[in-house]
Amino acid sequence: MNALLSRRAPRLALGLIAPALLLAGWQWLATSGGASAVALAPLGSVAAAFVELVGNGTIFGDIVATLTRAFTGFAIGAGLGVATGTATAVWPLLNRVIAPLLNALRQVPMIGWLPLIGLWFGTGEGSELIVVCLGAFFPAMLNTHAGIANVEQRYLDVGEVFRFTTGQRFRRILLPAAMPLILTGLTQALAFAWIGTLASELLMGAGGGLGVTLQTAQVQQRLDVILVTVAITAILGFAINQIIARVRREVLRWQPASI
Repeated sequence: MNALLSRRAPRLALGLIAPALLLAGWQWLATSGGASAVALAPLGSVAAAFVELVGNGTIFGDIVATLTRAFTGFAIGAGLGVATGTATAVWPLLNRVIAPLLNALRQVPMIGWLPLIGLWFGTGEGSELIVVCLGAFFPAMLNTHAGIANVEQRYLDVGEVFRFTTGQRFRRILLPAAMPLILTGLTQALAFAWIGTLASELLMGAGGGLGVTLQTAQVQQRLDVILVTVAITAILGFAINQIIARVRREVLRWQPASI
């Protein structure tokens, strides 16, 4: 354990250099006067805003609301995406029927759906969830389809030799061979779900959430609160990415380390 920590300590120190320089430069610009002092809040003000948000408890409720919305939309959207990608890869006729429509729909940016969704479903919680689901659906669908449809023929030939049933062929050949791309799609889907969550909260403003806090702080011209919320959003996004990377390594631990 001590040897592991001693190896990681230099890497950690190097990784802290850039944030430290950024904070030092930020503080200097914020306190030097002029236009930069208006555009940047001193670190002391940002820290005071963080204490304020923690003290009144609003930030914790916003974090829970945003995480709940993001993971719910991810679970629904990515689940449907994996199911659709699997179906279109297994049944080529289905792919020829619906692939042109899906490929046309995915060309519309996620934010571009907001006016239509707001018109059809209003600007409530349900509309925000639909935006998140859309963001997660397409990456999961495309990568799942590509992973299953492009399984090497030699693996399928092995299934023929052993006379696998359709279920055995899927469980023992298609799914394991496609798993790297499926997990890549899920990673991308979670990233888009996170972006969609913040975007829908900012533009629709229904319920609580970090996006709603950002919108409110902008109206109130609370630069310090905006910076605190942005920092919390970045930290949560980084933590989620690290968790997904760890899960990916565990699921694909049978693969060579270079993959």
